[in-house]
Amino acid sequence: MFLYWLVFALVFGNPRQKSSKPEEQAVAQQQASALYERHRQAAIRMNELAARINSAADARAFVDAVADMFADSLPPAWATRGIRERIARAEYEAVSDPLRQVPEQRIADVWNKYVREIGASEEAIVTAAEIHSMRDATFAVGQVMWSRGKSQTAWTMPNIFAVGVDGKLAEGCRAVEAIRIIHDLDGLFDNLRSARERLRKGIVASETIKKSLENTNANQKITARLEGHVDTNPLRPAEHRYVREHGADHFNQLLEMLFEELFPADQQASSKAP
Repeated sequence: MFLYWLVFALVFGNPRQKSSKPEEQAVAQQQASALYERHRQAAIRMNELAARINSAADARAFVDAVADMFADSLPPAWATRGIRERIARAEYEAVSDPLRQVPEQRIADVWNKYVREIGASEEAIVTAAEIHSMRDATFAVGQVMWSRGKSQTAWTMPNIFAVGVDGKLAEGCRAVEAIRIIHDLDGLFDNLRSARERLRKGIVASETIKKSLENTNANQKITARLEGHVDTNPLRPAEHRYVREHGADHFNQLLEMLFEELFPADQQASSKAP
């Protein structure tokens, strides 16, 4: 799968089986709470690192922290020093100069090349506007959850996003943020479908959330509803078919090529956001 090379390929482990004994349930709950707290503290440290990138060394420390958190989920070939340094360099450039952020259009172009190469359906083709809508929603929701302390995880860290001096989402992306976008396109395809629906209706998620918060009583509880549904991600069958027909080595070569295009060595020539 495409996620093999992504920093955010997080695996929380196998679900625990329910126990009929109250004492065993209590132990399991304590272990789960301790695991979440460790992850939360690590996410807080990473979020702080993301906010204080003033040098190439700072960027490398941030990228190393992210990669180390997900080390158990990353194949060795995708956690090498060279790859970390390439991402860290792009991260520092994006933070130090907004003109050197990763353009949304470049992310769309790289993703669409992947979609066409593996033979996925046209539904998986994405536009820069759709990517921006996805980013806007993810950033806005993450900010709310993080600031309220409801869910402080690697998935809600607000400081990984590129923002302008006005605090609004920038047109370009930071390097780790760009990888997060690819992760969401591949693993959370319904997020793209939702972004398309918002664009069709002229809805900006961040503005809608802001208005909702302004009209919500500070003491009012926020609830969520979980719904089960059939996975209709158009990438899955195409990815499996590609690996079956071409082999894992060829697939990895494809990913290496796309990685080079997402973070080109010559940033001077190709890193300006539109």
